[in-house]
Amino acid sequence: MLIPDIFRGLSVKCLFTTKAYGSNVDAISKAFNISPGRVYLPVQKHTDKVLVLDYELEPKIADAVVTNTKGVLIGIQAADCVPILLYDKRTHAIGAVHSGWRGTAVAILKKTITAMADRFYSSPSDILIAIGPSIRWCCYGVGYEVIEAIEKATGKGDYYMKKTDKYCLDLSTANKYQAISSGVLEQNIWIADDCTFCNPEKYYSYRYAKGTTGRQGGFIGII
Repeated sequence: MLIPDIFRGLSVKCLFTTKAYGSNVDAISKAFNISPGRVYLPVQKHTDKVLVLDYELEPKIADAVVTNTKGVLIGIQAADCVPILLYDKRTHAIGAVHSGWRGTAVAILKKTITAMADRFYSSPSDILIAIGPSIRWCCYGVGYEVIEAIEKATGKGDYYMKKTDKYCLDLSTANKYQAISSGVLEQNIWIADDCTFCNPEKYYSYRYAKGTTGRQGGFIGII
């Protein structure tokens, strides 16, 4: 398990899992001392859908979830894509985001911040963000069409580099740029160092496995 330093000491519980827990709801519920029925995972489809979770816990298609309901642990699954956790230290609203290159290209993190502002009156300057382990630019070569799509949503920035005939993309940094452009303070953003591809013994990596593999996750709740 990886607990982001930025959330330590606050009235929120959160973590990023490794292979040891993966996205096993029973194991995660025991770690948080919460009923498995109170752990919410959306049905992820690489969309820009942000689900505002109230009391209905039936899984729905979304790649981000926000709520201010206490006693619920929300989460997302990832295996190279970027898991992102958000916490508004003033209103105690929380969010969990799954952002692969498609999600980053449709600015799902920006839309999640907007949803928190619209629904829970969050101010971006009060939001803390933890960006979990994902594939980093050391291992993520993409074509220019991917860079073009990310740049359209993110603007210019130091989140990719040219290497021979490929572009090396860092989705964690691209999402950091998007958060800052939405009004989140840079000092309120924490990024995990680990690359999922570089650490296959610790994390699931879709690219490393060259296809089907398991999932780890990011989970957060006021519980």
